[in-house]
Amino acid sequence: MSDENLAAPAETRSGFVALIGAPNAGKSTLVNQLVGAKVSIVTHKVQTTRAVVRGIATHDNAQIVFVDTPGIFKPRRRLDQAMVTTAWGGAKDADVVVVLIDAERGIRGDAEAMLENLANVRQPKILILNKVDRVKPEKLLKLTAEANERAEFERTFMISALTGSGCRDLLDYLAKRLPEGPWYYPEDQISDLPMRQLAAEITREKLYLRLHQELPYSSHVETEKWEEKKDGSVRIEQVIYVERDSQKKIVLGHKGETIRAIGQASRKEIGEILEQPVHLFLFVKVRENWGNDPERYREMGLEFPH
Repeated sequence: MSDENLAAPAETRSGFVALIGAPNAGKSTLVNQLVGAKVSIVTHKVQTTRAVVRGIATHDNAQIVFVDTPGIFKPRRRLDQAMVTTAWGGAKDADVVVVLIDAERGIRGDAEAMLENLANVRQPKILILNKVDRVKPEKLLKLTAEANERAEFERTFMISALTGSGCRDLLDYLAKRLPEGPWYYPEDQISDLPMRQLAAEITREKLYLRLHQELPYSSHVETEKWEEKKDGSVRIEQVIYVERDSQKKIVLGHKGETIRAIGQASRKEIGEILEQPVHLFLFVKVRENWGNDPERYREMGLEFPH
């Protein structure tokens, strides 16, 4: 076969896409849907994404690195402030900024404030209306017009992050929109979070799902030991840090029932991601006022607000 018959390989493209939105707009669900795997924790509790989590999607000849920022909201405490600063920082470092709005909730409160602040973001912006399956078409058209009046968007996509409806069109568009260049990560990598940190995030998600009414979100999980065993299994020890003794009792539950259930759910999911048997041991410790400890912020990839 002559060389002329060989098709030239398509130029590879790669870049960072920041997802910004109000808390609970569905950013983490969307990252997980686009990447096709669990890289970001999804809970009903707002502000659960603390650090900037990157999910990596390979689509056609493009590698799209999603930066899932914390939800943008009105900061009240030091941790809140660090999260909001990180979110806007993530947007300013990206090649494309995707702005996610919950179509059911519309433009009010945090979403309204976020649209006003978009004037400071110079990157190309794309609008995504999420949860469109729950809203009448005429409301969607009105919402699209209103959002496009407030900020300059290249395109508007209507999707359901939960079912995946509309997500393929979004990936097609982003794959063509990113600059030409080599890929940043190996083809089979889905996140740049170290496995120890991702395992801690999974346990934190299970903790919230189990206790979202009773536990303040200033609890934190750290993976302290990670030991690969000869039989191919892994032994993981994690510590759940809370700020008060009363919270420790809630996490442990009656006769340790709660922490056992959290451990079982977390172990199952970590095992599925690692594709190896997992022995998970959870401990609960009280670390008073950790919300004001700069070291903890560094571990979470956040900047400590002075």
